[in-house]
Amino acid sequence: MSRKGEIVRDTKETKIRVAVDLDGTGVCRIDTGIGFFDHMLEALGRHAGFDLDIEAKGDLHIDMHHTVEDTGIVLGLAVKQALDGFKGVRRFGHAYIPMDETLTRCAIDLCNRPYLIWKVAFNRPKIGEFDTELFKEFHQAFAMNVGACMHLETLYGDNSHHIAESGFKALARALRTAVEIDPKAGGVAPSTKGVL
Repeated sequence: MSRKGEIVRDTKETKIRVAVDLDGTGVCRIDTGIGFFDHMLEALGRHAGFDLDIEAKGDLHIDMHHTVEDTGIVLGLAVKQALDGFKGVRRFGHAYIPMDETLTRCAIDLCNRPYLIWKVAFNRPKIGEFDTELFKEFHQAFAMNVGACMHLETLYGDNSHHIAESGFKALARALRTAVEIDPKAGGVAPSTKGVL
């Protein structure tokens, strides 16, 4: 069974193509034009065990907002396409990620009822040229479009790079568990309703 998705989204602000293989080995080819964001997306792919191919061209002459948010939208749609109705998956996943002085946790439910709880605070407005407020925009867009209830919380931390990266890795590890095929699920959506 192939669990792959590919979505292209072309607007006046961005042109983005995302291809994902949920059963890959974490091989990533990512080019958004934003170095730090590429680094975060590569961490996401590697730790989720997804093969990711992401090409984004956005209006970076204005700012990074549209590129970051729209990448979250397209990645969410590609993963949802690959999940094919959430059939046979574990559905739930969680992870704690320590990075030096920082500890972040993520809990996720692939329930097709999107929601984001965001309890992440940064000590500075930018990491290099990257606006830290854009991390919430990405996670919000991803959660809404993949159809996940997602709770992401940094329990403590000081270094903004560590806070951002631990969040992406926590999401990745939670996703890795949630998308796994559950041999007890019998190939159907894990819900008393029979569908998600």
